[in-house]
Amino acid sequence: MTPRLLVIGGDAAGMSAASQAKRRAGDDLEVIALERGRHASYSACGIPYWVAGDVENGESLLARTPQEHRDRGIDLRMRHEAESIDLARGEVTVRDHEEQAAYVLGYDHLVIATGARPVRPDLPGVDARGILGVQTLEDGERIIDLLHRERPRHAVVVGGGYIGIEMAEALVRHGLSVSVVDQAPEPMTTLDPDMGRLVREAMEGMGIDVRTDAAVARFEVAGGRVRGVVVGDQTLPAELVVLGIGVRPNTELAGQAGLPLGDSGGLQVDERLGVVGADAVWAGGDCVETFNRVSQTWGHVPLGTHANKHGRIIGLNVSGGNARFPGVVGTAVSKVCDLEIARTGLREAEALAAGLQVESVTIESTTRAGYFPGTRPMTVKMLAQRRSGRLLGAQIVGREGSATRIDTCAVALWNRMTVEEMTGLDLAYAPPFAPVWDPVLVAARALVSRLGEASAGP
Repeated sequence: MTPRLLVIGGDAAGMSAASQAKRRAGDDLEVIALERGRHASYSACGIPYWVAGDVENGESLLARTPQEHRDRGIDLRMRHEAESIDLARGEVTVRDHEEQAAYVLGYDHLVIATGARPVRPDLPGVDARGILGVQTLEDGERIIDLLHRERPRHAVVVGGGYIGIEMAEALVRHGLSVSVVDQAPEPMTTLDPDMGRLVREAMEGMGIDVRTDAAVARFEVAGGRVRGVVVGDQTLPAELVVLGIGVRPNTELAGQAGLPLGDSGGLQVDERLGVVGADAVWAGGDCVETFNRVSQTWGHVPLGTHANKHGRIIGLNVSGGNARFPGVVGTAVSKVCDLEIARTGLREAEALAAGLQVESVTIESTTRAGYFPGTRPMTVKMLAQRRSGRLLGAQIVGREGSATRIDTCAVALWNRMTVEEMTGLDLAYAPPFAPVWDPVLVAARALVSRLGEASAGP
């Protein structure tokens, strides 16, 4: 009998695993994938840009249609949801939402790729119409429909992280008055507060009302629709509220089956992305914990780049390979209007929490030679371990041409380079692209000096 691979979850990790395994094993492996929603293999990261109008329609975000997967030999079942996993019997109970019927599927290999759930605060009025998340294509459709049909004038974005700032820009471009509310001292808590302040100041310069150190108390509702957001003693008018306060691993199904979960709630996996202590069970994407190569700790890092890599590795291993996922260094980029934001490695607080002694520098530079037309400002912050000089992290905030420089720092982190070694990197130079000393090299040189001063001190 042909062995069966059963995949729970039809997005990045799940369908990458299904596609890779089927491509390698061919007719020697039956592949069934279950997706509870109406779309599979799409870029959720592109939803804010679809809302903003940069992307023409939701179909543009589809990497591959369900029929294209089926044409490649994968039995992709849409609107089918896994309800329970019986590890002892090697079976999954499935709910067909279209037929309103349940059935059981056996498996030889099981892939859990259930993703993450958006955090929805338990506050009065949170279930009112007009309060929306940004997680699925259906969410994007709802927001666009509301914008076109109801023509709201005021919006509040709850949360100042990646999704929050991207959605704030999207709504400003629709002509709305936008407020962003965040409990942290500064937006973008993936940055140190001093770098987050630069983001806040830029957002305020774009006309976005940013409320930090602020918590939402409740949502004002009239006729079943949201009409305002109560923050402290003030009510912010809102006909649209976007929730951008993060996600949690969607591991309820796995936990009920007795599979191991880490401190973040994500599934615990080994280097091959096999679930710890469970034979023939694999997991990847936003539902797992990931190893951080810099801090040497495990945590939840929900990014599409990792999910696609996870899926490829699982597919290789299911089909007889021996691939391993080496971990991450925490690299991410975003933007709000023309401000680019990038980070990799550890923040100062994370480094200190990991027991590391650190030194840091912050430098101001430009994206091109100072005399070249179109040059724009950028700020680079860099952290290193005090004794060894090893790079620990970097953050960049600047205008066009700034963000992708973080990749140089990510490669240096990956290879455990010192900042002294970084000063000799052979980076490309021409006036239209960079100053003669690239900003990354300027920061590395400054940090070498700072480390020297620290070692020479009393």
